[in-house]
Amino acid sequence: MKICIVAEGCYPYVVGGVSSWIHSLIQSFPGHEFVILAIVADRSMRGEFSYDLPDNVEEVYEVYLNDYDWSGRDRNSKSRVHLKKKESAALMSLILNENIDWDTIFEMFNNPGLSINDLLMGMDFLQCVKETYKKKYSQIVFSDFLWTMRSIYLPMFLILKADVPKADMYHCVATGYAGLLGCMAKHRYGCGLLISEHGIYTREREEELIKAKWVQGIYKNLWIEQFRKMSAVAYQRAQLITSLYDHARGLQIELGAPPEKLLVTPNGINASRFADIPTKRPEDRQYVNIGAVLRVTPIKDVKTMIRAFYYAKQEVPWLKLWIMGPTDEDQKYADECVELVDTMHLSDVVFTGRVDVSDYLGRMDCTILTSISEGQPLTILEGYAAKKPAIATDVGNCRGLIEGEWDDYGPAGIVTHIMSVEEISQAMIRMGRDRDMRHTMGENGYKRLMSGYKIEDMRQVYYNIYSDFETEARERADYK
Repeated sequence: MKICIVAEGCYPYVVGGVSSWIHSLIQSFPGHEFVILAIVADRSMRGEFSYDLPDNVEEVYEVYLNDYDWSGRDRNSKSRVHLKKKESAALMSLILNENIDWDTIFEMFNNPGLSINDLLMGMDFLQCVKETYKKKYSQIVFSDFLWTMRSIYLPMFLILKADVPKADMYHCVATGYAGLLGCMAKHRYGCGLLISEHGIYTREREEELIKAKWVQGIYKNLWIEQFRKMSAVAYQRAQLITSLYDHARGLQIELGAPPEKLLVTPNGINASRFADIPTKRPEDRQYVNIGAVLRVTPIKDVKTMIRAFYYAKQEVPWLKLWIMGPTDEDQKYADECVELVDTMHLSDVVFTGRVDVSDYLGRMDCTILTSISEGQPLTILEGYAAKKPAIATDVGNCRGLIEGEWDDYGPAGIVTHIMSVEEISQAMIRMGRDRDMRHTMGENGYKRLMSGYKIEDMRQVYYNIYSDFETEARERADYK
């Protein structure tokens, strides 16, 4: 069976998190042929892979959210887009977000002669925007509204215009633009469609937009509505929708996902990889080492971690913080983190850059994650494999992993509120002072991991899922 993995902004360009999960999933099914459909910002990322692709990956296709129009038309010429009546009505339904005729939309963008530039600058789009403005947004300046709508619809139209590879099934690792591509492929090829959400994409985009400074007022609502309509069609057209934990499943239902399509499929890691890892070196033994395995980016809130460590170290001088992960995803933020350490004259903070975590986790006494958004973090599970407890903010499934959802092993770490320097600092102090607590929590975490978060568990779940989709693909082929 040929499977197309659709991912936005992660695999194979960024290490860790969802990318690691995709890489592990592909390696788990050497008998299947995979293609990657990667959604990235623009052509500057073309071919910049951070992974050596498994042998069963046939090809990587790239789709850009910010790109030039490949119509071949003269941009200085007047618009030559002439939509049919049905297409105009479908475009109106899309922009008004009322009973969207997605099938006609997919067909319209499948026309190789359609110019995105001409469509956005043409009369059909203008009339749809005018109608939407009159019905919903007449209190704001129309020219601003029009240009905002063009900026909102440009990435969606680029996605809809993409030349997608044919496959037996599309496995989209999010809703949003990835889910929209999957829906378009299902319409075009009649393939199976599986949606797997690690975080809840729509909620994550909402959180980002609420905090964003580049968009203000009612325009935030316009962007949020755009992401919601893409998630809605993905939920509607997928045969199966997975999530990592029960609370995420509940959020999917709130956002309109049919409950009968939903399946909880926890993450799994290769625990044996951490069975005989290096332990503390002689120079480590004077410290309680706190290990943060993460990308140094704002969503991981490394600055709060550093500030909390500063106060914890006043109380427990033998603490040492290891920040382990790439710094090149947001170099400006990473530089600010290093500068913060220097400004605070803070000792015993190590930025290792990208590392093999199996070389370091055995040297740690606990792990830490201060993210403002997460799904079900693999780094916590990897720490458990090395019998290390975790400090983590109360996001995603961190509380479930630390306190347990279906077992009575006891806590495997400490949960704090997001961006709480005081709580995170106190958690570091507790870990630093209490060796017995660290040992007990580490054992609890290991038991929890082995009871349901092993890679073997995840493989079996996806083996069953892929087998069902393969059977459906054969039935479709026989029917034809």
